[in-house]
Amino acid sequence: MRIGTPLARNAMRVMLLGSGELGKEVLIALQRFGIETIAVDRYPNAPGHQVAHRAHVIDMSDPAQVRKLVEQERPHLIVPEIEAIATEELERIEHEGLAEVIPTARAARLTMNREGIRRLAAEELGLPTSPYAFADSLDELRAAIENGIGYPCFIKPVMSSSGKGQSRVTGPEQIEAAWNYAASGSRVNKGRVIVEGAIDFDYEITQLTVRANSGDGDIGTYFCEPIGHVQVHGDYVESWQPQAMSQLALLRARELAKAVTDNLGGRGLFGVELFVKGDQVWFSEVSPRPHDTGLVTLCSQRFSEFEIHARAILGLPVDTSLRRDGASAVIYGGMEAQGIAFDNVDEALQIPETDLRLFGKPEAFTRRRMGVALANGDNTDQARERAKMCADTIKTVADGANNE
Repeated sequence: MRIGTPLARNAMRVMLLGSGELGKEVLIALQRFGIETIAVDRYPNAPGHQVAHRAHVIDMSDPAQVRKLVEQERPHLIVPEIEAIATEELERIEHEGLAEVIPTARAARLTMNREGIRRLAAEELGLPTSPYAFADSLDELRAAIENGIGYPCFIKPVMSSSGKGQSRVTGPEQIEAAWNYAASGSRVNKGRVIVEGAIDFDYEITQLTVRANSGDGDIGTYFCEPIGHVQVHGDYVESWQPQAMSQLALLRARELAKAVTDNLGGRGLFGVELFVKGDQVWFSEVSPRPHDTGLVTLCSQRFSEFEIHARAILGLPVDTSLRRDGASAVIYGGMEAQGIAFDNVDEALQIPETDLRLFGKPEAFTRRRMGVALANGDNTDQARERAKMCADTIKTVADGANNE
């Protein structure tokens, strides 16, 4: 593996399509290896724009704009970091040899919407999942629920991120509102949803799964310790590592994760979401990129999920070892405002073994993730308590003027 010098003729160039807080950490990890980085997002001054060598603003769902930028920048690797991308164009770019797509263009296409990955997992690979159906209209949705899925159920856009557009429905009077909410939260297709039956599970985990150089020229599969998390309206609010689970459940979780990621192929880190009850495990979703719940690895592992992803896509060895029990807690904007500020940072960091990541997003929304508190502890309970205390101490204010 040879890596050149950034901004020189021999530079290795990596383009991220999507440059939010997760992409920002990947860009930083790549730059530590001397990679020339190109950050792309749909709005200016995205978190990743602030650290990359070059930044671009385009509509990534527009194939013409994607191709034009790829031909202009000539990256060696294209790393999709969001779902709303013109994946068919990525497949053409990959087929023509213009760039390598991470993990593969096919993986990006299959995982960009819940239909592709659910059909792969349940119908092709035969993995256990919740009961589900797809609907293109409100009438189809009602019929799917009444004729098989039942209540309670969960209605989601086939393509969205961070829980947007997801609803829990307990009766027929809630269906129309859920259908409308799904349309508002969809990234691209506003007329198709998935409805899932409820599973009686004890907890959810994210099994970070890595396909990376095994040292003998082949690709090996590596696992981080399982991550537990709490979601509200489909959006993660806290996570911790490791999640306690039986050895049999852990074995089954990793078997399911390997089956899916082997099929998707390529190199890189995948976030595989699973439901667990006792020793039973069900597949939920997979993202072919670092996962938001994996922000905890910034404090819990020797190398974070972002550093592992960077190493894997560059063909370098990885290390998934746990350093110390850790937890993360989300810091929300709490308001609709431009250029907010954060108070009590000094007070928050006086809590033992805590750290912060403030993402630098230019605009805040009430439920937009603007930062994350991190904490370690002698066990996950102590780490969670510290992380939540740290997050709660931070106060967002609309006045962006510097206090100095």
